[in-house]
Amino acid sequence: MPDDALAQVRDQITKLDSELLRLLAERRKLTNEVAETKIRHHIPVRDVKREEQLLVKLIKEGQKAGLDAHYVTQLFHVIIEDSVLNQQAMLAERANPGSALPLNRVAFLGDKGSYSYLATQKYFSRRPGELLEVGCQSFSEIIHKVEHTEADYAVLPIENTTSGSINEVYDQLQHTQLSIIGELTHPIRHTLLVAKDTSISKIRTLYAHPQVFTQCSHFLAELGNVEVKTIDSTSSAMLKVSELQRDDVAAIGSEAGGSLYGLLAIKSNLANQKENHSRFIVVARDPVVVPLQVPAKTTLVMSTVQKPGALVEALMVLRDNRINMTKLESRPIPGNPWEEMFYIDMEGNVQDGPVQKALDALRAITRYVKVLGCYPSEEISPTKVAAANALSE
Repeated sequence: MPDDALAQVRDQITKLDSELLRLLAERRKLTNEVAETKIRHHIPVRDVKREEQLLVKLIKEGQKAGLDAHYVTQLFHVIIEDSVLNQQAMLAERANPGSALPLNRVAFLGDKGSYSYLATQKYFSRRPGELLEVGCQSFSEIIHKVEHTEADYAVLPIENTTSGSINEVYDQLQHTQLSIIGELTHPIRHTLLVAKDTSISKIRTLYAHPQVFTQCSHFLAELGNVEVKTIDSTSSAMLKVSELQRDDVAAIGSEAGGSLYGLLAIKSNLANQKENHSRFIVVARDPVVVPLQVPAKTTLVMSTVQKPGALVEALMVLRDNRINMTKLESRPIPGNPWEEMFYIDMEGNVQDGPVQKALDALRAITRYVKVLGCYPSEEISPTKVAAANALSE
């Protein structure tokens, strides 16, 4: 294709992309109007049946236009998720008047470019007010910043699909009066980053956070004679490589984060599990009210009495109240050998009857129960449609 003809086609594509963005913005505005109606009439945020019907209709229309069903499904999963999260944020803001701040000071691990930094950007992009990032070098420093009003919020990684729970964060939660007010799941795409264009065979020193090395252990085993140096955050690892400017030194981090430090990505998808995600929690000094229309999670910590079957008895309380437990984690109680605190994530709102009944029952049979937070669930399960429905006329 001649250069002039190619330029014309690209210009048309650019105009179409701009029009798509305008239409998406218009669609988001309309979904916010839908949220206003849901607020007035106490209607749940998600209408799964409506979502399924919409997706089937769009798949059929897409096929008539020459688009395959997978493409249409993936595209509208993202659009529907955005709509749900925006509506949830809107309802949460209305339920907590006065909580919106002109400036959100948020403490997180590392500096610009760290995974916690990227998660912070993602979460607060849906919240009103300007964002001020407060980078910290440890989880204890993060908690301290919020407890002592040097920050309004903290974003903390709590678990990863490859390396599991982050125990140090659970231990911090055991001793703080801060409340969990939100959550988000962020994809972790580990990439080998270098300051100068080089080959993997030349790498002799590799910097990363200990959790990152755990998540990429298979890749490290393949590297061979490479010195592994742990560092306090992913952003510190990237900064170190940027400062050294050597072709035999690399860091593991995100490609987006590496670009902030002028680093090049020479290999991607380093994690043992290719679907690698981290779950983050957001904490603040005061709890939030979650509207009953919004899917909620409640996190609590408890200590059971020292008798056989005590934990099972406590978990039966959740079953009897038809509450789904999504996470159970145990951590030792400092100063009490062989005794443990149990952290539980469960679906449900503390304002709802079943959760209230369960908490009352747990307080009656355990030594200690504390609600660490009730917060909107941001794990949006994709809308599913049966293939037969999508393809039938």
